[in-house]
Amino acid sequence: MFTKNRCMPRSIKTRFAIFNIAACAGILCASAIFSLNSLAQTRTIPAAAWRGELNVTVPPQVVLDGKTDQLSPGARIHDTNNMLLLSGSLAGQTMWVCYTRELGGALSEVWILTEAEMAQDRPGTKPKRFFFF
Repeated sequence: MFTKNRCMPRSIKTRFAIFNIAACAGILCASAIFSLNSLAQTRTIPAAAWRGELNVTVPPQVVLDGKTDQLSPGARIHDTNNMLLLSGSLAGQTMWVCYTRELGGALSEVWILTEAEMAQDRPGTKPKRFFFF
């Protein structure tokens, strides 16, 4: 009782075509990842951001322009390479920064400035408060 195998082996041309498609998809994915990484390196500080001197005392407590302030629970601190830093790693350091506030008044996003960014003239206005006491 010999039964013939119903599955036919794939031809060499079919195998080669599948390999080419997989290789092209891999190259396309890798190039997309590298292009996204280069886009992530751009550093944009919003025009509404304020400039000030920040001293991290005991996180989340900070001193901003000589006044005690606080970082929000989800505060993001960007270093000069646009990498995120933890506030504990900056304890005891004083630096020039640009910052934005959340609606409650706490610092929500902070960018540590480079020398070139310090030379740029940044317009300043008073922070908007959406609450009154």
